[in-house]
Amino acid sequence: MEPTERKRRLEGDSSEPSYAKRAQRQHDADSSDEEDYTPYVPLRDRRKQEQERHAKLLSKRTKGGNNTKENPDENNTNKEKVESATAALPNVSLLDQHSELLKKAETVKETEIEKQLKEEQKILESIAEKKALMAVSEIAKGVVYTDPIKTGWRPPRYFQNIPESKFDRIRKKWCILVEGEDIPPPIKHFKEMKFPRAIINALKRMKIHHPTPIQVQGIPAVLTGRDIIGIAFTGSGKTLVFTLPIVMFSLEQEKALPFRRDEGPYGLIVVPSRELAKQTCDVIQNFTRALEADGFPSVRTVLCIGGSSMKDQSEKIRRGVHIIVATPGRLMDLLDKKIVDLDICRYLCLDEADRMIDMGFEEDVRTIFSYFKCQRQTLLFSATMPKKIQNFAKSALVKPITINVGRAGAASLDVIQEVEYVKQEAKVVYLLECLNKTSPPVLVFASKKSDVDDIHEYLLLKGVEAVAIHGDKDQEERERAVSAFREGRKDVLVATDVASKGLDFPNIAHVINYDMPDDIENYVHRIGRTGRSGKTGTATTFINKSCDESVLLDMKHLLAEAKQKIPPFLAALEPENEELLNVGDERGCAYCGGLGHRITDCPKLEAKQIKETGNIGRKDYLAPGAADW
Repeated sequence: MEPTERKRRLEGDSSEPSYAKRAQRQHDADSSDEEDYTPYVPLRDRRKQEQERHAKLLSKRTKGGNNTKENPDENNTNKEKVESATAALPNVSLLDQHSELLKKAETVKETEIEKQLKEEQKILESIAEKKALMAVSEIAKGVVYTDPIKTGWRPPRYFQNIPESKFDRIRKKWCILVEGEDIPPPIKHFKEMKFPRAIINALKRMKIHHPTPIQVQGIPAVLTGRDIIGIAFTGSGKTLVFTLPIVMFSLEQEKALPFRRDEGPYGLIVVPSRELAKQTCDVIQNFTRALEADGFPSVRTVLCIGGSSMKDQSEKIRRGVHIIVATPGRLMDLLDKKIVDLDICRYLCLDEADRMIDMGFEEDVRTIFSYFKCQRQTLLFSATMPKKIQNFAKSALVKPITINVGRAGAASLDVIQEVEYVKQEAKVVYLLECLNKTSPPVLVFASKKSDVDDIHEYLLLKGVEAVAIHGDKDQEERERAVSAFREGRKDVLVATDVASKGLDFPNIAHVINYDMPDDIENYVHRIGRTGRSGKTGTATTFINKSCDESVLLDMKHLLAEAKQKIPPFLAALEPENEELLNVGDERGCAYCGGLGHRITDCPKLEAKQIKETGNIGRKDYLAPGAADW
């Protein structure tokens, strides 16, 4: 044992401190805590002290500045410091702080809106058509038509004494929006439009007694020879706007100088589908037969569509024809083979014009324009026509008049829209329940041809009188199916979108969308097969998780616009930047017309760009002779 350790033990020392020492240490610690203790100062007093401190600092700096030479840079720095210190003072009320934050938020929002609009402008410029919708010869020669075609029709003389303000009130009452120069007056009666008694009687047999809003303004505009863009909801009577004038123009030409063999046509109507072409031709022939029965000269009309004998069509054309109603593909064949020439054609109508361009007929339409030898009156009609299509179409028109009844792409208010969440495997079974909602006839839409065949077979097995049409069926079968459905011999028609564009089934009370289409435009056209000519109808749409969210957002806004019931699963969907949906001149998307997104998020534009990207370089691999390898 060490000596020091032994000594410590002998003296009674231990490693633990004594009680007195521990008490002394505790007292010292308490004293130090009292010295470090800072009394609580209320927030108001602390703010006051802070203000006094900054005021003293400011006064010292001001005095110092008077005794020394001025340094501008230093003074500016001091000012900024004082201003920042003053701005940081907490003596601003909460209400003022809230107002300041709101202003900052508005500034940020305006910046976002400006960025959005600039980006959209860039996209629109990139997708804008650089080639005008004109004949190649006209572009090459620099031919520009400045005045519309003149016709012999004039409104009744007493219309000259009616002030323009009254016409504006009529347009406002009928919700007719017009753009253009020298707009003809709206006329509310067919008799005042100077149609013959035979035409008026034929309209009465069709149970048409008064013109609809698009006809009130559209027919007088066409009769005066003006180029027009007609936009109105489905079932509003757009067909009569371009069929009645062409019948009267052709009758006028036949009376002045009868058409001989191989002459004509005087008027050309181009539509996207065979069924719509046949329906349009039937409407025209109904009027021409009525005129002929009343002693007027014969006006000949020829239907030119695929799936039918070209030989029969060419024979009818060679006899001399006044009006041709055609689909783009068959018309191109007839023009290439010089069976049809447009030397004396003065009237061109593109029905469902935007749908034709979407379906890839744009180059065909350009080519058709190239066959015209002189100026013509051009009409474009559709229920959905976004600004992009309107601007593109105006390059082919001369001082056009745009007639818009309601918003372009809006659904008819006469259709009750119902949306049901149905799982994919339960659709076919639930379809039978939906068929019992209303009495027949019922129209069922599906996107795929295979689905159309499956639904048709299932309904037949369940004892439902059903027929089906799609693009793979031959023309004779399609005509039989549509005829049986229209005449009431069949209760249900199952179809792809070939039946969604312009077809008129006046008695349909119910449309069922077996699946949601890829874009909202097709949805508007589909449900427009019911609720026509002032009647009410019901549209039921099946949706589930497989549906594109952007299309569902478009549907949600479309339902809200039409004041329809929005189901909870749609109401829960919210776009990322809802405040940006209605900025600028165009609501929603300027490319497809959807209200639930902007053009920067357009799925239709994205799909088109992906398709075009996929086609790049493909022609190099499919060079002439490559298919024979």
